[in-house]
Amino acid sequence: MATKPKKKNPRLASGRKRVRQDIKINAANTSLRSKYRTAVKNVEKAVLAGDKTKATELFAKMQAVVDTVADKGIFHKNKAARDKSRLSTKVKALAAAPVAA
Repeated sequence: MATKPKKKNPRLASGRKRVRQDIKINAANTSLRSKYRTAVKNVEKAVLAGDKTKATELFAKMQAVVDTVADKGIFHKNKAARDKSRLSTKVKALAAAPVAA
């Protein structure tokens, strides 16, 4: 069983501060990354369920989250654009499809 080597504590005050900041930033980025993935997943679930109104509503909210995360550099702007484009296509196809009752 391989164990991680123990990290040494930085000696310089600036290094210690950097570690404190990294922990905070990492937690914030993890939270935003999770929010991004959840927003995308919710739209995909609504599309699979065939719920037009919910899908369009969630898509609008998802766009804001995706743009925020891309602006902060957590995900690349091209990945954000690609996800928005693919989901937009799915939502539009759902809206254009006749109601199967």
